[in-house]
Amino acid sequence: MNRTVFFALVKRNVKMFFRDKGMFLVSLITPLILLLLYVTFLGNVYRDAFTSALPGGLTLPDKLINGCVSAQLVSSVLSVSAVTVAFCSNMLMVQDRANGTIWDLTVTPVNPGILGGAYFTATFISTLLINLIAAVGGLVYMGVAGWYMSAYDVVLLLCDIVLTVLFGTAASSVVNFFLSSQGQISAVGTVVSSCYGFVSGAYMPISSFSEGLRNVISVLPGTYGTSLIRTHSMAGAFREMEAIGLPEAYISGMKDAVDSNIYFFGSAVETWTKYAVVLGAAAVLIGIYILLNRFRSKRKG
Repeated sequence: MNRTVFFALVKRNVKMFFRDKGMFLVSLITPLILLLLYVTFLGNVYRDAFTSALPGGLTLPDKLINGCVSAQLVSSVLSVSAVTVAFCSNMLMVQDRANGTIWDLTVTPVNPGILGGAYFTATFISTLLINLIAAVGGLVYMGVAGWYMSAYDVVLLLCDIVLTVLFGTAASSVVNFFLSSQGQISAVGTVVSSCYGFVSGAYMPISSFSEGLRNVISVLPGTYGTSLIRTHSMAGAFREMEAIGLPEAYISGMKDAVDSNIYFFGSAVETWTKYAVVLGAAAVLIGIYILLNRFRSKRKG
C-alpha cells in the first residue's frame, strides 16, 4: 500500500512540474541562457587564459583552444544548473504548502515520511531530466567547437551530473522544508541562483581568489562537484596537450587554473576524495531531511 501511494505521489509531482510551464521553462531555459552568456562574455577571457600562459614560442591549434574553452564553459553551466534547477523543481513542495494542497494530502492516512520521500524523488527525477537535456546540448556545442572527449569521459561526466544533482536535490529539500510562501521561494531562488556559481567555483575558478577565500570555499562540497564535472569535461583536451608535447608544467598549471586540480588548505585533493565529499554531503543532507520528516510525522501522530 505504502509503495503504491509513494509511486503515485512521485508520478503526480513529476507531472505537476512538467505541466507548470513557468517552472519547467525556467528550469529548461536557465542552463541554455547560462551557456549563451558564458559563450558571449567569458569565451574570450577563457581563451586568453589558455594562450597567455603558453611558454614563449609555443602556440596551440585553434581547435584545441576552442575545445578547452567550450569544455570549461559547458562544465560551468552543468555544475551550476545541477543545483539551481533542483531548487526550482523542488518549489512544488513549497507551493503545495502555500496554496493549501498539502493539507488535502495530509488529512489522508499518508505518512508524512512517504510524502517527503515522494517530493525528494520527484525533484531528483525532474532535475536530472533537465540536466541531461542540458548535457546533450553542451556536448553538441563541444562537438562543434572542438571534440576531444572519449566515451569513458562522457560516462564519467554523466555520473558526475547524477551525483551533483543528488547533492542539489538533498540541499534544496532541506532548505525548502522550512519554506511556506511564494515570497520565500523567490528569495531563496534568487540567492541560490546568484551566489552558488561563485561559491562553487563555476563562475570564476577558485584559484583566482585569495588564499583565505580559497580555504573557505574548499570546505564547501559544491566546489568538489564542480571540479569533478570540469575534470572529466576537459580530460580529453588535456590529453591532447600531452600528445602534442606541451610541457608538463604548463598542463599542470592549466589544471590548477581551471580547478581540475583542487586543493584543501594547500593539499591536493584526489578524484576519489572529491566523490567521497560530494556523496558524503548528500548522504548527510538526506539524513537531515529524513529526520525532519520523521519529526513532522511524530507531530502529526
